Amino acid sequence: MSRSRGRSFPRILRRLLLLGLALLIAPYLLILLYTPAFVHPVSTLMAGDLVMLNGYDRRWVSLEEISPNLVQSVMMSEDGQFCRHGGVDWGEMKAVVQEALEGENTRGASTIPMQTAKNLFLWNGRSFVRKGLELPLAMVADFVWPKRRMMEIYLNVAEWGPGIYGAEAAAQHHFGVSAADLTRRQAALLAVSLPNPITRVASKPGRGMQRIAGVVERRARGSGEYITCIYG
Repeated sequence: MSRSRGRSFPRILRRLLLLGLALLIAPYLLILLYTPAFVHPVSTLMAGDLVMLNGYDRRWVSLEEISPNLVQSVMMSEDGQFCRHGGVDWGEMKAVVQEALEGENTRGASTIPMQTAKNLFLWNGRSFVRKGLELPLAMVADFVWPKRRMMEIYLNVAEWGPGIYGAEAAAQHHFGVSAADLTRRQAALLAVSLPNPITRVASKPGRGMQRIAGVVERRARGSGEYITCIYG
């Protein structure tokens, strides 16, 4: 009996290691699978909603069917260097690490590729483990996908409320319009709600959210040189 147990433990350990390796490799294979425009990826949050039988609202639309107002607002709010970096804004990341070492409260340094990788393959919540997995995924995705494809996927998997995913469902839910018809202010409100769409409700903005949306709206108006990889 003891010999049988002794032989089974290495076998179980080997299977666990193989399973862990498969889980690490799978996202990189999915990045390749998600490259064609006809593939419509789902996020881990959407998958979780399905598992919990909650359902969700996501209506995939191409980037051409999304108002440039939203693209500009999201870039100016979330990742102003989107067209210039390779998935990770190392300058911003270095500043955040320095702040952490000095004991200061750190700001977010996530780029759109990093957020897309998190949404598709990882989980919410801050941890060094998640960030360590997120960085290489973001760089590989940015290398494999054209910038337009990256933005298209991000805007179709981003969460904009409980069970509300993607620009089209968000525009319909919050403003009763299609993603193609979002105004500059509506787009700015959706953009500033992204960090926490559960407490920041785009259709019910408070005074502070309105103020931030005004800043994003002004930046979006002057974003021409920053969006050349999308509308070059």
